[in-house]
Amino acid sequence: MLKRAIIAYSQFDQFLQEATYREQESDSTLDGDSFYGLYTSWCSVSHNTPRTEHTFWAAMRHRVGSGHGLRMKGPAAANYILTSNPALV
Repeated sequence: MLKRAIIAYSQFDQFLQEATYREQESDSTLDGDSFYGLYTSWCSVSHNTPRTEHTFWAAMRHRVGSGHGLRMKGPAAANYILTSNPALV
């Protein structure tokens, strides 16, 4: 069971590194739906199986705090923006 937990958490670390960046000066930050949506987009473009939303939020509680100042970046951000705004396609 421990090995499975380590794999799940390392996936979240990779997601945060590849798809987000911190911008402390900004009042704007990823909200709940956008944050999880970015994660599922990252899973899609990186060929990872998304974990449940409950598991995602449990992992994020240990990695980022409230008012975390996270912003989107990279291919997952582009994928999320295009899939959440079909009029743009």
